[in-house]
Amino acid sequence: MIRSSLAAALMLVAAQATPASAQQVQAGVLECRGGGSVGFIIGSVTELSCVFRPDFGPRQPYRAILSRAGVDLGATAVSSLVWGVFAPTQQIGLGDLSGNYAGVTAGASVGVGLGANVMYGGSNNSFALQPLSVEGQVGLNVFGGIAGLELRFAP
Repeated sequence: MIRSSLAAALMLVAAQATPASAQQVQAGVLECRGGGSVGFIIGSVTELSCVFRPDFGPRQPYRAILSRAGVDLGATAVSSLVWGVFAPTQQIGLGDLSGNYAGVTAGASVGVGLGANVMYGGSNNSFALQPLSVEGQVGLNVFGGIAGLELRFAP
């Protein structure tokens, strides 16, 4: 039952994974890692350390807070997320990804688990963060709903 629900939720997230506009191109990869989180039935908050690896230019460090609203039950010890960053141009300046993002999220873990988050936002809502791989988690958790990501440049 949980696996079929997880599969359906992940397909919903994947269906939402289209660039914000047809003119966007992939500009790099955003990798985030964080410590544990505890789900509070209606949501959770996780702090993440991130590195943006642009196709052009130097690596950029960011700090992030991932907030989920919806069903979120359980606890995780470690989270790891990888997104493709889509933008109007391939050249992203230092700190340009800073901003607030929103999107849909779904996943589950029993021991090791999977999840996905599709986000849109940033400066002038011009960036799309699309999962290149599903979220990796360690713990006991099930979640689904909407997510927000506050991303801040951390030189």
